[in-house]
Amino acid sequence: MKYAKVIVDVPASAINQTFDYRVPEQFSDVIQKGCRVLIPFGPRKITGFVVELTNETSLTKLKDIIDVLDITPVLTDELIELGKWLAEDIICLYISAFQAMLPAVLKAKYDKEVVKLTDEALTIELDNVFQGRDSVSYDELVAANIRYSQLRKAIDEGLLMIHYDVKSKVTKQYRTMIRSALATHQLIEIAENDLTRAKKQREIVQSFIDNPEAIEQNQLLKRVGTGLSTLKALIEKGILHAEKVEVLRNPYDDNAFEKTEKLLLTEEQQAAIEPINEALDHKKHDVFLLHGVTGSGKTEIYLQAIEKVIQQGKEAIVLVPEISLTPQMVRRFKGRFGSKVAVLHSALSQGEKYDEWRRIHRKEVQVVVGARSAVFAPFENLGIIIIDEEHESTYKQEDQPRYHARDVAIYRGNFHQCPVVLGSATPTLESFARAQKGIYKLLSLTKRTNEQEMPEIQIVDMREELHRGNRTMFSLELKEKIEACIARGEQIVLLLNRRGYSTFVMCRDCGHVQQCPHCDIALTYHKQHHRMKCHYCSHEEPVPQTCPKCSSDLIRFFGTGTERVEEAINQLIPQASVIRMDVDTTRRKGAHEKLLQRFANKEADILLGTQMIAKGLDFPNVTLVGVLTADSMLHLPDFRAAERTFQLLTQVSGRAGRHQLPGEVIIQTYTTEHYSIEHAKNYDFLAFYEQEMRTRRTFQYPPYVYLALINVSHPNQVKVMQTTQTIVQLLHQKLSDQTRILGPTPSPLSRIKNRYRYQCLIKYKHEPEIRKTIQMILHHFSKEMENDDLTITIDMQPHQLT
Repeated sequence: MKYAKVIVDVPASAINQTFDYRVPEQFSDVIQKGCRVLIPFGPRKITGFVVELTNETSLTKLKDIIDVLDITPVLTDELIELGKWLAEDIICLYISAFQAMLPAVLKAKYDKEVVKLTDEALTIELDNVFQGRDSVSYDELVAANIRYSQLRKAIDEGLLMIHYDVKSKVTKQYRTMIRSALATHQLIEIAENDLTRAKKQREIVQSFIDNPEAIEQNQLLKRVGTGLSTLKALIEKGILHAEKVEVLRNPYDDNAFEKTEKLLLTEEQQAAIEPINEALDHKKHDVFLLHGVTGSGKTEIYLQAIEKVIQQGKEAIVLVPEISLTPQMVRRFKGRFGSKVAVLHSALSQGEKYDEWRRIHRKEVQVVVGARSAVFAPFENLGIIIIDEEHESTYKQEDQPRYHARDVAIYRGNFHQCPVVLGSATPTLESFARAQKGIYKLLSLTKRTNEQEMPEIQIVDMREELHRGNRTMFSLELKEKIEACIARGEQIVLLLNRRGYSTFVMCRDCGHVQQCPHCDIALTYHKQHHRMKCHYCSHEEPVPQTCPKCSSDLIRFFGTGTERVEEAINQLIPQASVIRMDVDTTRRKGAHEKLLQRFANKEADILLGTQMIAKGLDFPNVTLVGVLTADSMLHLPDFRAAERTFQLLTQVSGRAGRHQLPGEVIIQTYTTEHYSIEHAKNYDFLAFYEQEMRTRRTFQYPPYVYLALINVSHPNQVKVMQTTQTIVQLLHQKLSDQTRILGPTPSPLSRIKNRYRYQCLIKYKHEPEIRKTIQMILHHFSKEMENDDLTITIDMQPHQLT
């Protein structure tokens, strides 16, 4: 007798374990590790993942597995082990870790149906169930006592297919192909003798005499100019044959990408790729930090390393920050490797993501280019994992499971004994510190591949502009440079790290700022709809005519958003045409690509946007980059604020002068003396690194310590305070005296969606029992979390302390 150990799909800490089920005889040769199954759990039927199969169990009363949902496992053995490690490392539920590895479609509710893919006769039992229909529900087959082995045989032979009728309306796509059921000489005979009166039927047959290739049904009907009834008559007579063929949605037309050849590497590039090639030749797991200035040719190194991996018959994963996953980036990989590449990112529809995932699952591709979750691609023969722009905070997931893609990549690299390459012009302090210690291997690129100088950066003190009487958001230098660029027919990129029209709405009489009623945060004004919106809970309301507090009509808008900058450009530089890119203008599918294509076609002089325009863009005609509010990230309550400011300024500066035309950068700021801005001006990463490391050492922040953040939320403020206080007391009892526990304290955003939020932060250097202690705390509160709307979230590597 076989038994399966199953992780059930119930997201509760009390159920975070395996449950034993009996494998019924009809499933014994079908169930494998990594398959999803339907199981009885209490009064419910739910899904679960089989993580182990065994011939013995210590339990006596066991329930049977009801059904198997996957013919081939959706999780490989490696991904199962990765899920277990991840759940323990970041303290999340096993089911959360496994669900994160799959496309959304496989997590949706669905019914199963069995689709007939041929007109050929099946076994008598199956034909009795289908009775001429194209598909039947899976339950009908079960009710008819069809043996599972018989069904499996028909599926293996390509006669039937199990189709998941997904409630999210994301399903597989099929097209009906029509081919001739007879030889050409038989068709000629039928056309001349039997179809003399059926003109349209004769035309269809004639089209197969002229071209015997199978053709898509709608295309055939269009070509002949007839309806479905004419075609059905020919199929019923046995002259033609109809066959349903599944079509994978491909979000990219592989033929539309111009094939590219590998480039001759510079001396620096050659020196950087050699250690990677050596690791590939010796099947060795090393982590490389490729530190190269913007435009130094990091992507070409990735492409040539991947080419070597493909030649070895292995597979590659390339992670790119979501905002850098532009058509330009996709073109580089598709141009080099064509249909061997699958692309996964959030701009794809659920159906496209599902089909791209299935191409990977079926081993139809060897390269995956994608955002964070692509690190879980179900490859079984990985040769390299590359993380481009490794400093990007988007590689850290901010909701459950709170994993960092870099840690997952290193785990998988170690499992497959393959190299992991982290690339950046501005690596995280943690990564660079590891490279300095020799934990990672440092590879450096100090020059641009075209030998062009990095663009000169000019810092403009906006305090002096105010003293000069300039109250606009553009310094005189920036305005003049923009006008000169436009006159020369060159283009400009303007970065503003905010969206919306203005930051907040305030009464000038009493100082009242309109807040979100559900969150402790000011509402942001959006001019296009003349409404105020909360960027946390999506609450929105019209702008009041008078102050709700003092009834004054002196309502004014403060701060600067992208909409307002666009309006200011139109007033100050009316000859400039502007494309605005932010979350609001890129909300619709494909909008991101269309806007960038318009800018590439020189349909606008200025590309104005938020962070999404700072990375990965390569436009030959861009010679000027302007940063309007360099301070916007500096004053956030976040120990990484200086690091993120330096990274953003360096990255956006790299958009200028990337080709023949020289570039220049103007950074407008009210804090010219801040070291992150001073070092960004000189592109001096090492000087910034050393100064920032001194600050981190003084205040004991990573990489000198590890952090763990515990966040508690509940609709009742007193309950939140008491729970957090208890957690802090338990931590003091269990952890060593060297470990610092900060809190309890209200979270920086102390209320979101009518839930109060408190937190405590743990700073530790060596605390082997910390995960066990936190698990104990979660267990202590498990009943309240289940029954009293209490939420305790754990982040073992917080990137945001909000």
